[in-house]
Amino acid sequence: MGLCVWGGWPYQLMLTAMALSGYYEFIKMTGTAPFGIPAVLGYISVVCFMIPWDLLGREPWFSWEQGIWLLMLLFLLVTVFSKNKLDIKITALMFTGIVYIGMGFSYMAIARGAEDGHGLFWTVLLLCCIWGSDAGAYFVGRSFGKNKLWPAISPNKTIEGAIGGVLISAVISAGFALFVPDLLTIPRALLIGISCAVLGQLGDLVQSAYKRVYGIKDSGSLLPGHGGILDRCDSWIIVFPFVHIVMLMPYY
Repeated sequence: MGLCVWGGWPYQLMLTAMALSGYYEFIKMTGTAPFGIPAVLGYISVVCFMIPWDLLGREPWFSWEQGIWLLMLLFLLVTVFSKNKLDIKITALMFTGIVYIGMGFSYMAIARGAEDGHGLFWTVLLLCCIWGSDAGAYFVGRSFGKNKLWPAISPNKTIEGAIGGVLISAVISAGFALFVPDLLTIPRALLIGISCAVLGQLGDLVQSAYKRVYGIKDSGSLLPGHGGILDRCDSWIIVFPFVHIVMLMPYY
């Protein structure tokens, strides 16, 4: 949180390191060599997503659409030059991981550098809503949970817990609006709070789904007792892009 308050290059470098660690975890799950040529191309691609053009005072070389298309072409060509030793299934998964992780963390940087000058406010708002949703889902689920939400993917989650998480997140976001009414209206706050909770819980289910496919409990072991970067940030890298894409947040 200290680097988030600081912002600028320290925060950007921390997010880049987290994105690279997350992609390393993702690559390892697929069984692909974590430092083979395709993986290295993936790391470079993640760094490209994280380039802070605003801090550099330059315009991006490519638009998001152009960059993603060129990235797709690059990984399609990997299948050709590897003579299908890395086939389309693996390269498509690696491409998905780059977009999923690279864009997720890049939008966290975008939130902190919001054009309205209140990037710290927006970043803390989203994080508090996500954490509130997680805590609400856990405690409400433990106290009142009877109906399983999605047992085939995550057997411990309940419908009651999910609803509790949404309500807590909405209350937290509304609280931010009450303290700063000139910056955030109650209706917009409720939309942000509900979006954070719903998309955050879906992000957690996405993580649970692909870990179940590979038969693993945690994506990594970087954070003792908490798993890896993706285990801790699975909600963040879904929520931050979503609230920007649906225009609930200020953009550059």
